[in-house]
Amino acid sequence: MKNVPDADFLIFDLGNVIVDIDYQKSLDLIKKELPDYHHDKVDQFYLTEFHEKYEKGEINSEKFREEVRDYFEKDWNDEKVDDIWNSLLKNIPAERIDLISNLQDKYRLGILSNTNEIHIEAVYKMLKKDFQLDNFDPLFQHVFYSHEMGMSKPSPEIYLSMVEQLGTKPERVVFFDDLEANVKGANSIGIQAVHVTGPQIIFEYLKHV
Repeated sequence: MKNVPDADFLIFDLGNVIVDIDYQKSLDLIKKELPDYHHDKVDQFYLTEFHEKYEKGEINSEKFREEVRDYFEKDWNDEKVDDIWNSLLKNIPAERIDLISNLQDKYRLGILSNTNEIHIEAVYKMLKKDFQLDNFDPLFQHVFYSHEMGMSKPSPEIYLSMVEQLGTKPERVVFFDDLEANVKGANSIGIQAVHVTGPQIIFEYLKHV
């Protein structure tokens, strides 16, 4: 018998699950803008308190840009900050959009992503340019963004909130994420979590659907 997911909901992370991203590309770009003595700051950028607050929606985009300028001691304008910040975004492979489209009749689909306003606006521009979609609504019935929920992965609270809003039980959800910590966070409340360690993992997992 073919192995198909025993679940009602399939929930996908965005980064390196739906959207290809490259953190190192972004860090390398920032380093080119800074003297060598600031490069340690670059390596800690994604661990800063203001980055965490931005992804939880605790500060707005204007405040985030100010924090970036202060942190790197640069007078970059808003467009420059956004360009650097969005440089980690690569593309959305068409085969992933096709996969999601083919799953729509079989499962309820959703997104759960640690993200922020600047990134999401850029991702929506990619969707518009490459797939003529204004947002993810035509593909997913449920969209959960950390900056709108006020919490982030891998905190158990964000998964519990998602499950409650889905109106289901954790074991009826399969969740795909590229980070082991986020997979463990989902597993901790009983969600069937799949660690996406490469571009073929979701296709392999769902090949019999």
